[in-house]
Amino acid sequence: MILEDESLFNYALITLYLIAPPTFISLTFLQAPYGKHHRPGWGPNLPPYLAWFLMESPTLWFTLYLFPFGNNSSNPKSILLITPFLVHYFNRTCVYPLRLFFTTTKNTSGFPFSIALIAFLFNLLNSYVQARWVSHYKNYDGDGLCFWLVFFCGVLVFFCGMGINVWSDKELLRLKAKGKGYVVPKGGLFEVVSCPNYFGEILEWFGWALMTWSWAGLGFFVYTFANLGPRARANHKWYLEKFGEDYPKKRTAVIPYLY
Repeated sequence: MILEDESLFNYALITLYLIAPPTFISLTFLQAPYGKHHRPGWGPNLPPYLAWFLMESPTLWFTLYLFPFGNNSSNPKSILLITPFLVHYFNRTCVYPLRLFFTTTKNTSGFPFSIALIAFLFNLLNSYVQARWVSHYKNYDGDGLCFWLVFFCGVLVFFCGMGINVWSDKELLRLKAKGKGYVVPKGGLFEVVSCPNYFGEILEWFGWALMTWSWAGLGFFVYTFANLGPRARANHKWYLEKFGEDYPKKRTAVIPYLY
């Protein structure tokens, strides 16, 4: 059984905010060495599909472990609220690694175990914060119409972002499966940003912050941008350097027309 003082939750929540600025600053100058930015010197590598499965897995098993111990775990609003979180991470933990598995080639670079471990630890922290907020600390009494208003606004933004994220990932994997190396992605939001998959995920967690209307949800959104924003800019720079004049100059990195 989960027995805790509320201070433990507060420390975890504060940690979520404290790690965002150094994450943004460090990733502005040093990119995590996987995908386009893979480089040696970071220890042993895992196959990408296995790394993604392992490092994202706490978002499912740890969330499902924690949730039943919350005071609000049987509240229909609580169950409804946690569902989009689990839907996203079922895709990220199970579906996406399977797609990677079937598109992996002999030339596919590995995924450093050290980076996967860092991501695993972050997902433990974040799953704890989000699951405990939704199932235990959020007050569902007396919120009435306000709950439904912010929930439906948030869920609309969330699934719009998830649609963009999933479609963009599928398109990138489709291009990779052709085995012709990196090419300029086209279509959809690729016409305006270099990383619509990241834009979709940022949009998802903005929707989650609206849905939960909480410091927990906002903290996750802030960290998501701190993590993906600099990587999107690095990817954008990589595309410009690789394809030169052939790369559309009107594209921004991740936020259409802005960033």
